[in-house]
Amino acid sequence: MAEKVLRRRDQAGAGLRAVLAAQSGDASPIPIPSPPEDADAVRASCDSFLLESFTVEDAWELGHLLYARLLPFAAASRPALVSVALANSRHVLFQCAVGAGTAPDNELWVQRKRDTVLRFGTSTWLQHCKYAGDEEAFRAKFGMSPAQAENYAIHGGGVPIRVKGVEGIVAVVVVSGLKQHEDHGVIVDVIRHGWE
Repeated sequence: MAEKVLRRRDQAGAGLRAVLAAQSGDASPIPIPSPPEDADAVRASCDSFLLESFTVEDAWELGHLLYARLLPFAAASRPALVSVALANSRHVLFQCAVGAGTAPDNELWVQRKRDTVLRFGTSTWLQHCKYAGDEEAFRAKFGMSPAQAENYAIHGGGVPIRVKGVEGIVAVVVVSGLKQHEDHGVIVDVIRHGWE
């Protein structure tokens, strides 16, 4: 069965309107759906997304939708960093801290998650599930030295974006700051609600 090709549900500006609505309310965080923990189930349901297209405008919308979804968590002292970058050049199209309290360490996690997605062509959550979170087994499987392994993270929160008719990954979406299943789950949740 062919993977479903998704297109953005709303016109430009929906993400910004969602941010403004989130900023004006005192909403409690809506629980983030947990992704499956079985590697085959992740591969089948939420490892990556195939879109009709992916432009700077799409990155902007996705970034704002993630910001709006995460803002209530930041208000509850759970800040996060959101980053959307192109795969071929690593050019960052959207990046922001959601709430006070992120640290330079979050940026390092973003980079490590992005590098994992780009090297292995899968989400970081899939890698986490495939190796049961065992970083030593992951390192040994690919013959990496400890110094090389430090460049990668098998923690949820890095998701590849693919485009129909384009070989390989076009962009990488990363969230860092929540629990790793939430970092992955929020990306999946936002894309499933914002694209059809």
